[in-house]
Amino acid sequence: MTTQDHSYRLVVLDMAGTTVADGGLVERAFSAAAGRLGVEAGSPDHAEKLDYVRATMGESKISVFRHLFGDEATAQRANAAFEEAYGELVDGGAIAPVPGAREAVEELRAAGRTVVLSTGFARVTQDAILAALGWQDLAALTLCPADAGGRGRPYPDMVLAALLRTGAVDDVRRIAVAGDTSYDMLSGVRAGAGIVAGVLTGAHDRDQLLRHGATHVLGSVAELPGVIAGAEA
Repeated sequence: MTTQDHSYRLVVLDMAGTTVADGGLVERAFSAAAGRLGVEAGSPDHAEKLDYVRATMGESKISVFRHLFGDEATAQRANAAFEEAYGELVDGGAIAPVPGAREAVEELRAAGRTVVLSTGFARVTQDAILAALGWQDLAALTLCPADAGGRGRPYPDMVLAALLRTGAVDDVRRIAVAGDTSYDMLSGVRAGAGIVAGVLTGAHDRDQLLRHGATHVLGSVAELPGVIAGAEA
């Protein structure tokens, strides 16, 4: 008879709002991109679109723009403009780690866990963020929607891609997921993760995180190593 493994050997962490503090850059980059497509700042159209961006924080950005602008060509133009604007803001030094995030990742890795960083941004933007923070080698793997067949959150694809690419666990219930949005929670739940931790350093509040399946709500990702260790005790 074999002893069942109750350890969480794979940890999938969101970036912006969870491990990375971007100071509202998503909204600023959206406004810049929308302006390039003729959406006038301060107009009712701009306000309505910005409300949708806020409501769907955590979702793949191209999916957001498909909803907002309809046809694929316009959505792709909007997404490219957004990624360019966000990248310029990142290069300008407008991001920083969430306090304790790097130390949390290092603690998780020291405990023998495989850490994956995921995002709803395109690869070029993700790489710009990692370079700005000096995090290129912090995690075992980094994933964007294109790395998981093109579907980002709330689909489970990136979490499952993390499992398939790392081989860190053989049971989805031994995965821990952490993020700051309802879409992060849905992605973790749909992937079957045993721990789906919401953090309060980003877009959504405790009620939103719990309503969308959070098993834990933490002040920040810095608390996650202790929560995982406690779940294994």
